[in-house]
Amino acid sequence: MNVDEASSLVDSLKRQGIVRSRRVEEAMLRVPRELFVWPGTEHRAYEDIPLPLDDTGQTISAPHMVAIMLEALDVKPGNQVLEIGTGSGYNAALLAELVGRDGKVVSVERLPELVEFARSNLKRAGYLDRVEVVLGDGSLGYPPRYEGPLYDRVTITASAPRLPRYPVAQLRDGGILLVPLGPPGYQVLTRVRRRGNSYSSEELLGCVFVPLVGEDGYGPGGLDIIRGPSKR
Repeated sequence: MNVDEASSLVDSLKRQGIVRSRRVEEAMLRVPRELFVWPGTEHRAYEDIPLPLDDTGQTISAPHMVAIMLEALDVKPGNQVLEIGTGSGYNAALLAELVGRDGKVVSVERLPELVEFARSNLKRAGYLDRVEVVLGDGSLGYPPRYEGPLYDRVTITASAPRLPRYPVAQLRDGGILLVPLGPPGYQVLTRVRRRGNSYSSEELLGCVFVPLVGEDGYGPGGLDIIRGPSKR
């Protein structure tokens, strides 16, 4: 791990007020980001920009956005976390640091090549014991279509046209779900909290993510909304 570059990046995020908690700071200093970028881009691992994951159309998010989402999730030790959109596995590794040895991260990815890439990266970095990477349609939650509380935190790292039904249903009482809501090109990062059978939401900030492609997301082109199972 390039300790100097990692420290410089985290210090910059702290000065900007993006990294606010000691736990997020420590997680970002422990996870070697260069192990999660696409081969050939390691020299850019600690730049605060999104980086492409080969020709998949997916990216590893910019560190500042990763930090914003981690702070908004407020992950606790021992939490059970569902991540929708594994990408390179970098965010899943950070979540693994935050949940600790008593927690678990389940990460769903729809592209087989990224499932294998993420698993390989997580194994090299030493997080595969706490992160389960599965191939599937994350818009349907995991297990797919299950409507029961399973997770303390749910994070969706792709833009959704609306709150997807099953990930919301899989949120435990007192849990938090984070999702960029809106059309391709511009979304609003939205935080949903569950209290009993009630849900409240708040808009945090504007952002831009790749579309959530799936039955309860966008069509394969990322533009056509599928009228799927999100109606409650």
